[in-house]
Amino acid sequence: MFEKIQSAYQRLSHVAHKTPVLTSSTLNKQLGATIYFKCENFQRVGAFKFRGAFNSIAQLSDEQKKCGVLAYSSGNHAQAIACVGQLLGVATTIVMPNDAPVTKIASTKGYGATVIEYDPQTQQREKVAEELLHETQLTLIPPFDHESVIAGQGTVAYEFLQSHPSLNTIIAPCGGGGLLSGTAVAAKNMQPTCQVYGIEPELANDATLSFKTGKLHVKPNPPTIADGTRTACLGQLTFPLIQTYVDDMLTVSEDAIKAAVRFFYYRMKIVVEPSGALGLAALMSGVIKPQGEVGVIISGGNIDANTMIDILSEKSF
Repeated sequence: MFEKIQSAYQRLSHVAHKTPVLTSSTLNKQLGATIYFKCENFQRVGAFKFRGAFNSIAQLSDEQKKCGVLAYSSGNHAQAIACVGQLLGVATTIVMPNDAPVTKIASTKGYGATVIEYDPQTQQREKVAEELLHETQLTLIPPFDHESVIAGQGTVAYEFLQSHPSLNTIIAPCGGGGLLSGTAVAAKNMQPTCQVYGIEPELANDATLSFKTGKLHVKPNPPTIADGTRTACLGQLTFPLIQTYVDDMLTVSEDAIKAAVRFFYYRMKIVVEPSGALGLAALMSGVIKPQGEVGVIISGGNIDANTMIDILSEKSF
């Protein structure tokens, strides 16, 4: 898989943004460590998902590109697939939950995708997509359980460690595990002693339970504010990669997630969605005691106005 990450990095080199790495002297002083944030909220479509989407679609055959692509997602993968489809002239159809953030649905449509909404309380997105596949010649690109997607997401850590090779720890959010598994593979191959931690909301702790027990746990539609982590379970590819390469899985509370979003906004002047704030939430709440140089991946910044207003109006960090 590491070789595929390296190939993906070359494939993305002239297309994806080389995202900035930011620090906060206030946070460093507070935590007694040096924290570096890899800001994928500044990536195209506002999230790391662009990397996996481009790496996947770019490798399709001409015939597959002609027939079009199908994906299902609560938002960031949807936007990424739609954006890449527009860039490469490939028609895209996206299955999205009807409770996905309004900004993410609007953005996906804005990139020219056909959006098919479903009710997550009564329907499963995989089954909705399966029915569409039977009726069309579309090629399915799932949001995380796909080798080319994982390899693309792994380029975040690959790029991070190229610019900051002295990191002794990398912290990444975890939904379906595409970003985390790609991060862990890249980190362990580039810096074997680097510790890799995956962070989930307490309300969506299926991956943590799976990691701790060695058996796949499923939590359909968990009620966390971090909508990017509402995936029911890890995938057949991501689960074993996480078991093999990740050092530990940890969880954070909803209040800790909101406090992290507020810190990013008020102190660092950047907009980060709840899923993207999980790493900082783990540090600020004491779930992880940092030492040395710590890298934190901010996965995205796509948050709708009402959610942001609610978080900012609760209290200061």
